[in-house]
Amino acid sequence: MANSPQARKRARQNNRRRELNVGMRSMMRTEIKKVLKAMDAGDKAAAQAAFTAAVPVLDRMADKELLHKNKAARHKSRLNARIHAMA
Repeated sequence: MANSPQARKRARQNNRRRELNVGMRSMMRTEIKKVLKAMDAGDKAAAQAAFTAAVPVLDRMADKELLHKNKAARHKSRLNARIHAMA
């Protein structure tokens, strides 16, 4: 348990940031799953629309350092390649 006032404040800040990060990470994963679900259904237009919505979310997570920028780029690249490979 934090004893000093500074340590108590830091613990409060860490808890608040963790809660926000969990929500944002969940939102990011949901957006990726929407793209994958549209691809599995074989709907290229819906997959492209979901991908267009997911890209800014991935970029925002990388800007906030919740996700490494290279990992965000890798997700975008792989999703885009799979969409373009659809018939």
